[in-house]
Amino acid sequence: MSIRHGLLALLSRGPRYGYQLRVEFEASTGATWPLNIGQVYTTLSRMERDGLVEPGESDEQGRVVYTITAAGRAEMTRWFSTPVVQSDRPRDELVIKLAMAVAAKEVDVAEVIRGQRTATMRALQQLTRAKRAVTEGVGQRLVLDSMIFQAEAEQRWLDHCEAVLKEER
Repeated sequence: MSIRHGLLALLSRGPRYGYQLRVEFEASTGATWPLNIGQVYTTLSRMERDGLVEPGESDEQGRVVYTITAAGRAEMTRWFSTPVVQSDRPRDELVIKLAMAVAAKEVDVAEVIRGQRTATMRALQQLTRAKRAVTEGVGQRLVLDSMIFQAEAEQRWLDHCEAVLKEER
């Protein structure tokens, strides 16, 4: 997901200024994607240049409130209606790391897997605790559920990698 699309989604709820967008973005993603306020204003500036948002007048505190434009709504609608395909996602560093560990000399691949399994289990425990702490916010719960499912899938994949390595010996 791009920051741009996330900000457009938040602006579709009504005009916001940069700091509000940052806080709402982090709340909506369960604080799993912290934003630098500079990223927010840089993105707003680009979206203004591209006709996706319009700045309003500054308020008494000097904050500029931004509003989504018709072009911004169209871009947001396009983004939500376009499925995310596997090739749009960044490379999985763990997959590459294990493939390179197999190819490298003097690397104990089983130890790399054990180390990753321990880290993934720790992350899974933290995510589960964080999910229990969510009292409201369906968006936060969905983000945490997704992260939990990904961690569980990673654990299963690590089990599979271990089994494949044992077959190859």
